[in-house]
Amino acid sequence: MSIKIEHVSHLYGEGEAFEKKALDDVTLEIPDGQFLGVIGHTGSGKSTLIQHLNGLLKATSGTIYYNNEDIYQENYDMKKLRSKVGLVFQYPEHQLFEIDVFSDVCFGPKNLGLPQEEIEARAKEALEHVGLGPDFYKKSPFELSGGQKRRVAIAGILAMEPEVIVLDEPTAGLDPKGRDEILDLVAELHQVRKITVVLVSHSMEDVAKYVDRLIVMDDGKVRFDGTPKEVFSHYKELEKLGLAAPQVTYVTHALKEKGWDIDTDATTVEEAKEAILKALKLPLKSMVSEKTDPGKGAAL
Repeated sequence: MSIKIEHVSHLYGEGEAFEKKALDDVTLEIPDGQFLGVIGHTGSGKSTLIQHLNGLLKATSGTIYYNNEDIYQENYDMKKLRSKVGLVFQYPEHQLFEIDVFSDVCFGPKNLGLPQEEIEARAKEALEHVGLGPDFYKKSPFELSGGQKRRVAIAGILAMEPEVIVLDEPTAGLDPKGRDEILDLVAELHQVRKITVVLVSHSMEDVAKYVDRLIVMDDGKVRFDGTPKEVFSHYKELEKLGLAAPQVTYVTHALKEKGWDIDTDATTVEEAKEAILKALKLPLKSMVSEKTDPGKGAAL
């Protein structure tokens, strides 16, 4: 199973004076079971791209295949597609509208025409997966914290038993603890349920820590596509696009420039820690230059 995007372009507006090319001849494939990160500056096309994955937006040109089926073919079942490719919006309020949490999570499977017993079983299992027990069932979604709302929104998608889950800035507005809880939850779902995950994020640290593959959108095009290490090795080019690399990338490169024999491929705090400890065990041959006072170390 996979999603294939072939030569997809998307125009917003009508008439040449008003048209904006939000996507420009994008071609890529998302294999089954991958954890894909998508980054880009505001207006780069990343949110437009993910809304094509389950047919919320239709390409102006090009096509999209889900499990080798053209989703634009006549009589294609878009309802089924959206049950298999679930999208969690940046603002969960946009997909929470029932009177209580349990009813909200039941909404998706109910629309699939499932028996009531199965609907409720799916809702309970999904809420359990996101860490919301029976105490939350009768609460209004709008009385919950930002992180809890996102958990409910994710549960609503999980209850439809998707094969792909797409998350648009799922940690926006959350404090560091809430951000880590949501992303750890998504990572667990990926590992346990083997769900394909597409994560749009503005946090370089988050994508470096969690994703297997990273694409960089710019001006409607895919500028970089590779592992986080491969993409962040182009940190100077990313800066020209208004982006950056994780902070540890700059730390290891600064140490390298100071003469440390250190691996600069680190993209996470743990990797940087290991690289620094490894470097400290080696002779600091370049740490003190011939012109430096022997009693003083070179400044970092």
